[in-house]
Amino acid sequence: MASICGGCLALMDAGVPIADPVAGISCGLVTENDEEGKIAKSVILTDILGEEDHFGDMDFKIAGTRNGITGFQLDLKINGLPFDLVRDSVAQSREARLAILDSMAETIDKPRENVSENAPRITSIQINPEKIGALIGPGGKNIRRIVEITGAQVDIDEDNSGKVNIYATSEEAMNRAIQEIDLACGEIEEGKIYRGIVKGVKEFGCFVEALPGQEGLVHISELADFRVKRTEDVCKPGDEMVVKCIGIDEKGRVRLSRRAALEELEARKAAKEEESSDSESEKEPAETA
Repeated sequence: MASICGGCLALMDAGVPIADPVAGISCGLVTENDEEGKIAKSVILTDILGEEDHFGDMDFKIAGTRNGITGFQLDLKINGLPFDLVRDSVAQSREARLAILDSMAETIDKPRENVSENAPRITSIQINPEKIGALIGPGGKNIRRIVEITGAQVDIDEDNSGKVNIYATSEEAMNRAIQEIDLACGEIEEGKIYRGIVKGVKEFGCFVEALPGQEGLVHISELADFRVKRTEDVCKPGDEMVVKCIGIDEKGRVRLSRRAALEELEARKAAKEEESSDSESEKEPAETA
């Protein structure tokens, strides 16, 4: 029962979105029989120890929230349990459970807003079924590479629906696995940022391979936040370039922007620094009068 309480606290601390806190408590029973073998006296014990479990007549384990019971197990060493003792045990267990939940709430009363970066996690993503072969690679070479470099487990549903399940031990491993899967079989999406390779340079801009085999045009006006006279002043074939997809027309032609990508990344960096600064300020001791 202690493991239920500790496990619930650990889940909330890790940011796992459980519906309600759960606590567990075990009740024991000591009885004395009359000459006919019927229970003449009885005492219900709350939170039994090993000795009381060994020498007593009952181990009645009940777990639940403030709203009800989520699980129970009853071990008896006597022939049956009168209903009045069942009722009293449940009532006594509830009183103890609520007291434990109050104590737990003093430490943490609800899941943290963000899942811990060190918490194991599971997620599913959908890929184009036609890309399953590309994800697996020749003889499974590509999917084995993803597993090796990320440490995550990657499973593809056998029904060829394109559903991919990812199991990772940390946020970093999960994000890296998703990134590698996107690189292997994803499609360029509007609003996303990619780290691509310049494949061709023209007077009007450059073509960047944002994903393997998928290119888009970065118009010369989208290369920087200033007027660029010549594309070659900013990039050349083979250069790595961070770009953001700003549109895909009806013919599937992709429009990319280096300027928009740099602006968004800079905004993210500033927001992160501000958040870090606020966190440090909260940790500083209050000034005394």
